[in-house]
Amino acid sequence: MKTAYHPGVHRYAVLVFCWTILLLVAGALVTSNDAALAVPDWPTSYGTFTPPMYGGIFYEHSHRLIAGALGILLIVEAVVIWRYEERRWLRWFALAAVGGVVAQAILGGQVVIQLLHYWLPVLHACFAQIMFAAILGLAVFTSKWWTEDRPALDDRGGLSIHAIVIVNAVVTFLQVFLGAGFRHQDMPIWPHIVGAFAVLGVMIGTAAMLRRRFNSSRELTFGRTLLHSMVGTQILLGGAAYWSRLVTQDAPQPLPVMVILTVVHTVFGALVFASSILVVLLCYRLVPRRGTVAVASPTQSAIE
Repeated sequence: MKTAYHPGVHRYAVLVFCWTILLLVAGALVTSNDAALAVPDWPTSYGTFTPPMYGGIFYEHSHRLIAGALGILLIVEAVVIWRYEERRWLRWFALAAVGGVVAQAILGGQVVIQLLHYWLPVLHACFAQIMFAAILGLAVFTSKWWTEDRPALDDRGGLSIHAIVIVNAVVTFLQVFLGAGFRHQDMPIWPHIVGAFAVLGVMIGTAAMLRRRFNSSRELTFGRTLLHSMVGTQILLGGAAYWSRLVTQDAPQPLPVMVILTVVHTVFGALVFASSILVVLLCYRLVPRRGTVAVASPTQSAIE
Protein backbone atom coordinates (compact mmCIF):
# COMPACT_ATOMS: atom_id res chain seq x y z
CA MET A 1 0.00 0.00 0.00
CA LYS A 2 1.44 3.33 -1.10
CA THR A 3 1.92 5.91 1.65
CA ALA A 4 0.11 9.20 1.06
CA TYR A 5 2.13 12.41 1.07
CA HIS A 6 0.72 15.32 3.09
CA PRO A 7 2.58 18.50 2.06
CA GLY A 8 1.19 20.57 4.94
CA VAL A 9 2.41 18.04 7.50
CA HIS A 10 5.87 18.01 5.94
CA ARG A 11 6.16 21.80 5.77
CA TYR A 12 5.19 22.05 9.42
CA ALA A 13 7.78 19.37 10.33
CA VAL A 14 10.46 21.41 8.52
CA LEU A 15 9.35 24.50 10.48
CA VAL A 16 9.77 22.61 13.76
CA PHE A 17 13.21 21.43 12.65
CA CYS A 18 14.28 25.02 11.88
CA TRP A 19 12.95 26.16 15.25
CA THR A 20 15.10 23.47 16.89
CA ILE A 21 18.18 25.01 15.27
CA LEU A 22 17.18 28.33 16.84
CA LEU A 23 16.95 26.58 20.20
CA LEU A 24 20.46 25.15 19.74
CA VAL A 25 21.75 28.66 19.07
CA ALA A 26 20.03 29.93 22.23
CA GLY A 27 21.52 27.11 24.30
CA ALA A 28 25.00 27.74 22.94
CA LEU A 29 24.65 31.44 23.79
CA VAL A 30 23.86 30.54 27.41
CA THR A 31 27.02 28.48 27.76
CA SER A 32 29.27 30.82 25.79
CA ASN A 33 28.18 33.85 27.83
CA ASP A 34 28.61 32.00 31.17
CA ALA A 35 24.90 32.56 31.84
CA ALA A 36 23.96 29.02 32.92
CA LEU A 37 23.26 30.06 36.53
CA ALA A 38 22.11 33.60 35.82
CA VAL A 39 18.64 32.38 36.85
CA PRO A 40 18.70 30.40 40.13
CA ASP A 41 15.22 28.82 39.95
CA TRP A 42 13.20 26.66 37.58
CA PRO A 43 10.74 26.54 35.81
CA THR A 44 10.17 30.20 36.66
CA SER A 45 12.90 32.83 36.49
CA TYR A 46 13.21 34.69 39.77
CA GLY A 47 9.69 33.54 40.60
CA THR A 48 8.09 34.82 37.40
CA PHE A 49 7.79 34.04 33.71
CA THR A 50 8.53 37.66 32.81
CA PRO A 51 11.81 38.57 34.56
CA PRO A 52 13.85 41.65 33.67
CA MET A 53 15.67 40.76 30.45
CA TYR A 54 19.24 41.97 30.91
CA GLY A 55 22.67 40.38 31.27
CA GLY A 56 22.75 36.65 31.72
CA ILE A 57 19.03 36.57 32.51
CA PHE A 58 18.31 37.52 28.90
CA TYR A 59 20.21 34.52 27.53
CA GLU A 60 18.92 32.00 30.07
CA HIS A 61 15.28 33.06 30.02
CA SER A 62 15.24 33.41 26.22
CA HIS A 63 16.53 29.85 26.02
CA ARG A 64 13.66 28.70 28.21
CA LEU A 65 11.05 30.57 26.18
CA ILE A 66 12.33 29.14 22.89
CA ALA A 67 12.42 25.65 24.43
CA GLY A 68 8.85 26.06 25.69
CA ALA A 69 7.73 27.14 22.22
CA LEU A 70 9.42 24.06 20.74
CA GLY A 71 7.45 21.88 23.14
CA ILE A 72 4.19 23.44 21.96
CA LEU A 73 5.20 23.17 18.29
CA LEU A 74 6.12 19.51 18.73
CA ILE A 75 2.84 18.69 20.50
CA VAL A 76 0.96 20.24 17.58
CA GLU A 77 3.11 18.27 15.16
CA ALA A 78 2.31 15.03 16.97
CA VAL A 79 -1.42 15.82 16.88
CA VAL A 80 -1.24 16.61 13.15
CA ILE A 81 0.65 13.40 12.43
CA TRP A 82 -1.87 11.35 14.41
CA ARG A 83 -4.67 13.07 12.46
CA TYR A 84 -3.33 12.70 8.93
CA GLU A 85 -0.65 9.98 8.84
CA GLU A 86 -1.58 6.37 8.14
CA ARG A 87 1.79 5.02 9.30
CA ARG A 88 1.29 3.81 12.85
CA TRP A 89 5.02 3.67 13.61
CA LEU A 90 5.36 7.35 12.65
CA ARG A 91 2.50 8.30 14.96
CA TRP A 92 4.22 6.65 17.90
CA PHE A 93 7.57 8.12 16.89
CA ALA A 94 6.05 11.62 16.99
CA LEU A 95 4.59 10.89 20.42
CA ALA A 96 7.97 9.65 21.64
CA ALA A 97 9.55 12.89 20.38
CA VAL A 98 7.13 14.87 22.55
CA GLY A 99 8.10 12.73 25.53
CA GLY A 100 11.75 13.34 24.74
CA VAL A 101 11.31 17.12 24.76
CA VAL A 102 9.54 16.90 28.13
CA ALA A 103 12.41 14.80 29.50
CA GLN A 104 14.93 17.29 28.09
CA ALA A 105 13.11 20.17 29.81
CA ILE A 106 13.17 18.34 33.15
CA LEU A 107 16.86 17.56 32.67
CA GLY A 108 17.50 21.23 31.95
CA GLY A 109 15.73 22.13 35.16
CA GLN A 110 17.93 19.73 37.09
CA VAL A 111 21.00 21.43 35.61
CA VAL A 112 19.89 24.62 37.37
CA ILE A 113 18.65 23.01 40.58
CA GLN A 114 21.80 20.89 41.00
CA LEU A 115 24.05 23.90 40.21
CA LEU A 116 25.68 22.32 37.13
CA HIS A 117 26.90 19.29 39.09
CA TYR A 118 26.96 15.53 38.29
CA TRP A 119 27.73 15.98 34.60
CA LEU A 120 24.14 17.16 34.12
CA PRO A 121 25.06 19.98 31.67
CA VAL A 122 26.90 17.47 29.48
CA LEU A 123 23.96 15.06 29.56
CA HIS A 124 21.61 17.92 28.77
CA ALA A 125 23.72 18.93 25.77
CA CYS A 126 24.01 15.37 24.46
CA PHE A 127 20.31 14.59 24.85
CA ALA A 128 19.60 17.77 22.91
CA GLN A 129 21.48 16.22 19.97
CA ILE A 130 19.35 13.08 20.19
CA MET A 131 16.18 15.17 20.11
CA PHE A 132 17.57 17.16 17.19
CA ALA A 133 18.06 13.92 15.28
CA ALA A 134 14.54 12.76 16.15
CA ILE A 135 13.00 16.02 14.93
CA LEU A 136 15.06 15.76 11.74
CA GLY A 137 13.65 12.27 11.33
CA LEU A 138 10.09 13.60 11.50
CA ALA A 139 10.87 16.07 8.72
CA VAL A 140 12.42 13.34 6.55
CA PHE A 141 9.71 10.72 7.18
CA THR A 142 6.94 13.15 6.20
CA SER A 143 8.69 14.28 2.99
CA LYS A 144 7.48 13.42 -0.49
CA TRP A 145 10.85 11.86 -1.22
CA TRP A 146 10.42 9.33 1.58
CA THR A 147 6.84 8.38 0.69
CA GLU A 148 7.46 7.88 -3.04
CA ASP A 149 8.56 4.55 -4.47
CA ARG A 150 12.34 4.27 -4.83
CA PRO A 151 14.43 1.78 -6.78
CA ALA A 152 16.20 -0.53 -4.38
CA LEU A 153 19.99 -0.33 -4.45
CA ASP A 154 22.06 -3.51 -4.24
CA ASP A 155 24.71 -3.51 -1.52
CA ARG A 156 27.46 -5.91 -2.58
CA GLY A 157 30.09 -4.95 -0.01
CA GLY A 158 31.38 -7.07 2.84
CA LEU A 159 30.12 -5.16 5.87
CA SER A 160 26.64 -3.82 5.20
CA ILE A 161 26.37 -0.13 4.42
CA HIS A 162 23.83 0.17 7.23
CA ALA A 163 26.42 -0.92 9.79
CA ILE A 164 29.01 1.46 8.31
CA VAL A 165 26.81 4.56 8.45
CA ILE A 166 25.58 3.70 11.95
CA VAL A 167 29.17 3.45 13.17
CA ASN A 168 29.81 6.82 11.55
CA ALA A 169 26.85 8.34 13.42
CA VAL A 170 27.91 6.78 16.73
CA VAL A 171 31.48 8.09 16.43
CA THR A 172 30.09 11.54 15.60
CA PHE A 173 27.84 11.43 18.66
CA LEU A 174 30.78 10.45 20.88
CA GLN A 175 32.58 13.53 19.58
CA VAL A 176 29.54 15.61 20.56
CA PHE A 177 29.90 14.19 24.07
CA LEU A 178 33.61 15.02 24.20
CA GLY A 179 32.92 18.55 22.98
CA ALA A 180 30.23 19.06 25.60
CA GLY A 181 32.57 17.73 28.28
CA PHE A 182 35.23 20.29 27.35
CA ARG A 183 32.76 23.15 26.91
CA HIS A 184 31.29 22.54 30.37
CA GLN A 185 34.76 22.15 31.90
CA ASP A 186 34.36 18.49 32.87
CA MET A 187 37.31 17.27 30.77
CA PRO A 188 40.40 18.68 29.03
CA ILE A 189 40.59 19.65 25.38
CA TRP A 190 42.78 16.81 24.11
CA PRO A 191 40.06 14.07 23.99
CA HIS A 192 37.95 16.43 21.89
CA ILE A 193 40.87 17.04 19.50
CA VAL A 194 41.55 13.31 19.19
CA GLY A 195 37.84 12.77 18.61
CA ALA A 196 37.82 15.35 15.83
CA PHE A 197 40.45 13.42 13.88
CA ALA A 198 38.62 10.16 14.57
CA VAL A 199 35.41 11.63 13.13
CA LEU A 200 37.36 12.94 10.13
CA GLY A 201 38.82 9.50 9.43
CA VAL A 202 35.54 7.63 9.88
CA MET A 203 33.62 10.10 7.72
CA ILE A 204 36.21 9.91 4.95
CA GLY A 205 36.00 6.12 5.09
CA THR A 206 32.19 6.17 5.09
CA ALA A 207 32.10 8.54 2.12
CA ALA A 208 34.56 6.32 0.26
CA MET A 209 32.33 3.28 0.84
CA LEU A 210 29.30 5.19 -0.41
CA ARG A 211 31.18 6.21 -3.53
CA ARG A 212 32.55 2.76 -4.21
CA ARG A 213 29.21 0.99 -3.81
CA PHE A 214 26.61 3.55 -4.89
CA ASN A 215 28.34 6.02 -7.16
CA SER A 216 25.31 6.12 -9.49
CA SER A 217 22.87 7.07 -6.70
CA ARG A 218 22.07 10.78 -6.71
CA GLU A 219 20.91 10.74 -3.08
CA LEU A 220 23.90 8.88 -1.68
CA THR A 221 26.26 11.01 -3.74
CA PHE A 222 24.69 14.00 -2.02
CA GLY A 223 25.10 12.22 1.33
CA ARG A 224 28.80 11.55 0.97
CA THR A 225 29.42 15.08 -0.34
CA LEU A 226 27.57 16.43 2.67
CA LEU A 227 29.73 14.39 5.05
CA HIS A 228 32.96 15.67 3.46
CA SER A 229 31.94 19.32 3.47
CA MET A 230 30.44 19.33 6.97
CA VAL A 231 33.32 17.66 8.79
CA GLY A 232 35.94 19.77 7.00
CA THR A 233 34.15 23.00 7.83
CA GLN A 234 33.61 21.92 11.43
CA ILE A 235 37.31 21.21 12.01
CA LEU A 236 38.17 24.69 10.73
CA LEU A 237 35.50 26.20 12.99
CA GLY A 238 36.83 24.20 15.94
CA GLY A 239 40.33 25.58 15.41
CA ALA A 240 38.97 29.12 15.20
CA ALA A 241 36.83 28.66 18.33
CA TYR A 242 39.77 27.31 20.34
CA TRP A 243 42.00 30.15 19.12
CA SER A 244 39.39 32.66 20.29
CA ARG A 245 39.39 31.08 23.75
CA LEU A 246 43.17 31.28 23.99
CA VAL A 247 43.44 34.93 22.95
CA THR A 248 40.58 36.05 25.23
CA GLN A 249 41.23 33.86 28.26
CA ASP A 250 42.34 36.81 30.40
CA ALA A 251 39.27 38.90 29.59
CA PRO A 252 37.01 39.66 32.59
CA GLN A 253 33.99 38.48 30.63
CA PRO A 254 33.35 36.56 27.38
CA LEU A 255 34.21 38.72 24.38
CA PRO A 256 32.07 38.78 21.20
CA VAL A 257 34.70 37.06 19.03
CA MET A 258 34.85 34.09 21.39
CA VAL A 259 31.08 33.95 21.83
CA ILE A 260 30.34 34.07 18.11
CA LEU A 261 32.94 31.49 17.08
CA THR A 262 32.01 29.13 19.92
CA VAL A 263 28.29 29.35 19.17
CA VAL A 264 28.85 28.74 15.45
CA HIS A 265 31.15 25.80 16.18
CA THR A 266 28.68 24.29 18.67
CA VAL A 267 25.63 24.60 16.45
CA PHE A 268 27.52 23.42 13.37
CA GLY A 269 28.59 20.38 15.38
CA ALA A 270 24.91 19.55 15.85
CA LEU A 271 24.44 19.89 12.09
CA VAL A 272 27.36 17.53 11.48
CA PHE A 273 25.67 14.93 13.70
CA ALA A 274 22.36 15.58 11.93
CA SER A 275 24.12 15.01 8.60
CA SER A 276 25.37 11.63 9.78
CA ILE A 277 21.83 10.71 10.84
CA LEU A 278 20.48 11.86 7.48
CA VAL A 279 22.92 9.55 5.70
CA VAL A 280 21.70 6.68 7.90
CA LEU A 281 18.11 7.44 6.88
CA LEU A 282 19.05 7.66 3.20
CA CYS A 283 20.71 4.26 3.33
CA TYR A 284 17.81 2.61 5.15
CA ARG A 285 15.35 4.07 2.65
CA LEU A 286 17.28 3.15 -0.49
CA VAL A 287 19.19 -0.03 0.38
CA PRO A 288 17.20 -3.06 1.56
CA ARG A 289 18.57 -4.67 4.67
CA ARG A 290 20.18 -8.01 4.01
CA GLY A 291 17.75 -10.83 4.53
CA THR A 292 14.69 -8.74 3.63
CA VAL A 293 12.67 -9.09 0.46
CA ALA A 294 10.64 -6.33 -1.18
CA VAL A 295 7.30 -7.90 -2.16
CA ALA A 296 5.15 -4.85 -2.92
CA SER A 297 6.93 -3.76 -6.09
CA PRO A 298 10.17 -4.65 -7.86
CA THR A 299 11.16 -0.97 -7.73
CA GLN A 300 10.09 -0.31 -4.17
CA SER A 301 12.49 -0.41 -1.27
CA ALA A 302 11.87 -2.86 1.54
CA ILE A 303 11.86 0.07 3.93
CA GLU A 304 8.52 1.90 4.18
